Amino acid sequence: MFKDQWSSFLNITASIVQGSVIGPAAYVVTGGDLTAATAGNSICKFADDTYLVIPASNEASRQVELANIQAWADRNNLRLNCSKSCKVIFSNSQRKGRSVLEPAPLPGINRCLKVLGVDIASDFSVSQHIQR
Repeated sequence: MFKDQWSSFLNITASIVQGSVIGPAAYVVTGGDLTAATAGNSICKFADDTYLVIPASNEASRQVELANIQAWADRNNLRLNCSKSCKVIFSNSQRKGRSVLEPAPLPGINRCLKVLGVDIASDFSVSQHIQR
């Protein structure tokens, strides 16, 4: 009887409700083994935010890094939300004699910057965030 009573609970595949207080702490524990796949790249984590930093010299490693993060998420029973993912490109267009070539777009990932919930425009303005 006891076993039959709890058998319906055995199919639970996730246990943290989005927006709960325990979510960020659970992510810190789970995300402890998430590391960059390519030397020179880095992954920065804060609460439940993750930032993948790729220098221009490693631009070709973007797909490898995204596949690495997807594989990590699969191993940890997590789902990536590409609609909340974005990319930002920092460049110094004022350096003389050097043109800046932007990398090809990534499918499903927009160009923007959101740090700790604050939207930052390409000119570092936060007016869009304040208006919203």
